[in-house]
Amino acid sequence: MLKRVKLVALAVLVCGLMAVPSFADSQVRIVRLSSVEGDVQIDRSQGYEKAFLNLPITQGAKIRANNDGRAEIEFEDGSTLRITPGTVVEFPELSLRSSGGKVSTVHLQEGTAYLNFSGSKDDQFTMSFGREKFALINPAHLRVQMGDTDATLAVFKGEVQVEGPSGTVPVDKKQTATFDLANHDKYEIAKNLEQDPYDAWDKQQEDYHQRYMARSSSYNSYSPYAYGTTDLNYYGNFTNVAGYGNMWQPYFANAGWDPFMNGAWAYSPGFGYNWVSAYPWGWTPYHYGNWMFVPGYGWMWQPGGSWAGYGTPRVINPPGRYAVPLPPTTGGNSTVVVNRGPVSGPGVSPRQVVIRDGSAGLGVPRGSVRNLGKISTQVQQKGLVVSDIRMTPVPTATAATAARATAAAAPRPVATGRTSAGSAAQAAPRSTAPRTAPAPRSAPAPHPAPAPLPPPRIPHR
Repeated sequence: MLKRVKLVALAVLVCGLMAVPSFADSQVRIVRLSSVEGDVQIDRSQGYEKAFLNLPITQGAKIRANNDGRAEIEFEDGSTLRITPGTVVEFPELSLRSSGGKVSTVHLQEGTAYLNFSGSKDDQFTMSFGREKFALINPAHLRVQMGDTDATLAVFKGEVQVEGPSGTVPVDKKQTATFDLANHDKYEIAKNLEQDPYDAWDKQQEDYHQRYMARSSSYNSYSPYAYGTTDLNYYGNFTNVAGYGNMWQPYFANAGWDPFMNGAWAYSPGFGYNWVSAYPWGWTPYHYGNWMFVPGYGWMWQPGGSWAGYGTPRVINPPGRYAVPLPPTTGGNSTVVVNRGPVSGPGVSPRQVVIRDGSAGLGVPRGSVRNLGKISTQVQQKGLVVSDIRMTPVPTATAATAARATAAAAPRPVATGRTSAGSAAQAAPRSTAPRTAPAPRSAPAPHPAPAPLPPPRIPHR
């Protein structure tokens, strides 16, 4: 009997030891699809489907920007990854170390991606493209392009060390590394940065984050993470309400507005239905804290509690006859869209936007209109206001491809930087334009990741 007990104890101990590695790194992290423009799709192991703002992205997901599609992915520390038309990115790893450090790995299969890494303590960001990869622990801002015959890495800020078949290749600030994919990835370093048609768009988005994050240097007083806080600062403000504390409310929210007027119930494999807000600020208030109806103010968001990756935000003190939103109980894994509230939209001129009372900022491009707080007061008085918008023109995919082709065909000077053994001293015309965006629902033909490293019909509710 004693021998049997010892055997059982030994088996339990062995099973426990075998289970330990599975808890070393947790795959419970989610990152935010923080901006979607044009035709963007997501593959969460069930094939490509329509992607939309504020979708949670988990480990293993792929994002594809088709013709004229652009997207931004925001990480917990405020780091951002932006992709342009004809780009496919994959997230092989989004894990959390037992120490609390976050490990993020992104693989660029094709196209152009901009990365702005904040360099938070203990976090590591790895990006791979073709047979090259680099790991970041310090702040960096860069652009990576995968063409048919070569790949380029342009470093705007910071320093990057690329690992690949040619060994370790250091690329400093304001330098560009070009890798010849057809010639054993031999490289050339140029001490300059060639402008890309989407650089201005990337800069505009980054300026937005810098401007409105600066207003929230102490965001940890109301959120455990940085992502989503720039949108809270732009689209609303905090008010100290007696008896309730520090409360946030979006601009253009009238007495009839509620926080679940516009959005969707999105099904995530392994997690079930999750409420995804359609509002441009709709990330942090739907994963943290409570929505509370405050007499004399209306619906307000109260920070606090613990971070919730999936599920429905807690609702406190709803008005009479208000039905607290619940996830669908039928419908399989289809997306259920909810459109109950007003939306702001373009005016007579494409350089204008009509802002409507009750829209809560929906339809106002982020950063495009200054002094939203002042305009919100005008909207409350008049019902709507037509405002001019300030946006940097973004080239179409066709125009960007033509511009890149022209730049690649132009005579280029002899390289002024380093080259790998066997590389030509005179740079040949190169193809940095991404492939034509793949047709919807077709599987892309990706470059291999380095070792070891029409949409479905949507029912309306």
